[in-house]
Amino acid sequence: MTQNSNDLRARRTRKLLRDALLELIEERGFDALTVEELASRAMVSRSAFYRYYQDKYDLVEQIFEEAMSALLNAVGEMEPERPPQVWVKFFEHIAQYERFYRALLGRKGSTWFVRKMRESLADMVKEHGRIPSRPSATNHPAYTFSDEFVPDLVSTMFVEAITWWLEQGRPYAPKEIATRCALLASALFKEASTWQ
Repeated sequence: MTQNSNDLRARRTRKLLRDALLELIEERGFDALTVEELASRAMVSRSAFYRYYQDKYDLVEQIFEEAMSALLNAVGEMEPERPPQVWVKFFEHIAQYERFYRALLGRKGSTWFVRKMRESLADMVKEHGRIPSRPSATNHPAYTFSDEFVPDLVSTMFVEAITWWLEQGRPYAPKEIATRCALLASALFKEASTWQ
């Protein structure tokens, strides 16, 4: 068998497993599903599942890491603006992967995934967050916090905003929801900048 046909088979198997994952989460919830059910729904063997993933958490984590990597590559280095373009790109990314995020953040989703999402967003907030009242030497607002409280709080707000936005059928365009969230985050950053 050629390398190309092996690559095609691997991509097909991964896609089938990912589709099965979303279907089963929507039907039964993440916590209730098993690897055996995933493999059966995807019409692949359990050994095929374990060829690519350690367990259902590894499957979700790989999907999430690929999605976040695509997002961060798209974001790159952006100048601060209102709303910061990074958050517009972020909500465009959420819209693109709507089914995945709605399934995992929704009522039948996974508390493990919610924590993972909050941690990733806290890191993103640390990297792209801004405190407007403290300009740095490069004229970009500086970002400094003595603890994790504000990044954790902002990341939790974003996860809740995403969940609400998806559950409501995305009533706002990505730019609008990004603007609203960025303004709320900015208010938190501004207040936090006054803390000693």
